Order: sequence, then structure tokens, then C-alpha cells
Amino acid sequence: METAGFVVVDKPAGMTSHDVVSRLRRLARTRRVGHAGTLDPMATGVLVLAVGRATRLLTYVTGCDKAYEATVRLGRSTVTDDAEGEPTGGAPADAVTDDAVRAALVPLTGEIRQVPSAVSAIKINGERAYKRVRAGDTVELPARPVTVSRLDVHAMRREPDGLLDVDVTVECSSGTYVRAIARDLGAALGVGGHLTALRRTRVGGFTLAEARTLDELADLDDPVTLPMAAAAARILPGREVDAAAARTVAHGGPLPPSGLTGPYAVYGPGDRLLAVVAERDGRARPEIVLTTPDELV
Repeated sequence: METAGFVVVDKPAGMTSHDVVSRLRRLARTRRVGHAGTLDPMATGVLVLAVGRATRLLTYVTGCDKAYEATVRLGRSTVTDDAEGEPTGGAPADAVTDDAVRAALVPLTGEIRQVPSAVSAIKINGERAYKRVRAGDTVELPARPVTVSRLDVHAMRREPDGLLDVDVTVECSSGTYVRAIARDLGAALGVGGHLTALRRTRVGGFTLAEARTLDELADLDDPVTLPMAAAAARILPGREVDAAAARTVAHGGPLPPSGLTGPYAVYGPGDRLLAVVAERDGRARPEIVLTTPDELV
């Protein structure tokens, strides 16, 4: 059977998520590699990748909540809302108090409507927003609902030229732009703001504690650090079935309902991952099948 499973990478700064995918393709000796959730080149930290047929599980990771450590610089705005973009304005933040910063973060916490950064991968009429910005177009994206469940300040540092750096921890729903939080904080305080550092510490239950650097992965005989069945167990509820039911599922057939809600993984004898199913119309029907009938022999 082909190599299949998850790899939790500690992405370095300066690489795109696609660069990391390309590197893992070489290490795993397969082109069948994907990732769950893009990190900007400036950002570091947790990037969840899948190899082989485990790439089909990524759809169940993409919507997971995420956590970050970030630094917001107040006193300057940029076209990209981060340190990689050209300055677009700002005002000295010398008069901005610590209490004012904390107060301005309150409306940015909870269930909010956030306008994504114009330099994002969101498509407008089939074209990525960041490509239109780089071509000189003015891009206005609609606000969308996101949840910022945690936005804590750890430190504030006064820097030269009227700049104020604010270190924060962010826990948020998928689709939240931390760059947009920096932008909106600066706007609320009237001084402008952008992101200077971003490190993702968690995607769902995948954390930095288990992440490997690309150099560490290169030293392994097999870069897959979490086999497919174990990966599924981390992101989905599970159900075990006997050999006869396993054959049914492997052929794409339905099972009797179990009462579990939402998609869940089905495991056969030997803890083999068979499929991901969802219950509807009184049956548990496969959404994806991950084991063929021949592999059950």
C-alpha cells in the first residue's frame, strides 16, 4: 500500500505553503501531497500536510480553529497589513496608552464581522485578490463572520519613531485574518497598524509540540509522522465494524446508523481506516472511501 498519513510541519519564515508542499513531495517521493490552511511566507509554525490518499482527509481539517502568537505594530499601516508591504500611512502612537490598546481589542473579540485583508487568496470573479492588488487594482472585500475566542495582550514595547509593538495570543475560527486584526486595531486607535510577526501554534488538535522542521523530516526514512488511521482519529469521531460490514463499506455501500452526528471515521478489523461516513435517510453513507475491497483480502 502507498504511504499515507499526516505530517505536521513547523514552517520556516520565507517559504510559501506551496514551497513546503514541494519539499515534502520530494521527501515522500510522491506528488500526492496537500496542506490544510495556507500560511503567509512571513509566518511560521504549524502547517498540517497530508500524503497519499490521506489528502482526502484534509477537508475535515481545513475548518478547524487555530491559535497564533503575533506582534502588532501600531503607528504605521501597510498595503498588505503586514511587514512585507509598502507603508501607506500612520501616525505616531506615543500617546496611545496600554489601557487604550486593551479597550480597542474588545470589539475585535467574539463573534464579529471581519473584512479580510485585500492581499489575500480570496477569489474575486475567479482571480485571487492579491493578484489584483499587485496589478494596481483597488480591491474591496465584503465583511464575513468569524469568531475570535481569545485575544490576549502579553507585552507592549515602545519603539523609535512613535511605534508601539503589541504581543498577542489569538485563538480564532478558520477564515480569520490576524493581519486584519492588526489593521483594525490600528484604525480604531487612529494610528494605523500592521503585523510584524506571526507564529501559528495550533490547528485543531495539531500543535507545535509535535511539529517537525523540514530538516528533521529530511533525516527520516519516511516523513509521514502520523499514519492515516491515527490522523483520522485526531479529527473525527470513530466507529468500528466487523469484516462483513468492512467489505460493504469498501464497496461504497451504506451501513446501519450508529447515532453519531456529523461525519465520522469507520474502522475495520486491525484498526484499518475504511471510510468517512455521514448518516442521512436512515443509513450511514460513505463520503469518502479510503480502503479498496482488494486490500481487505
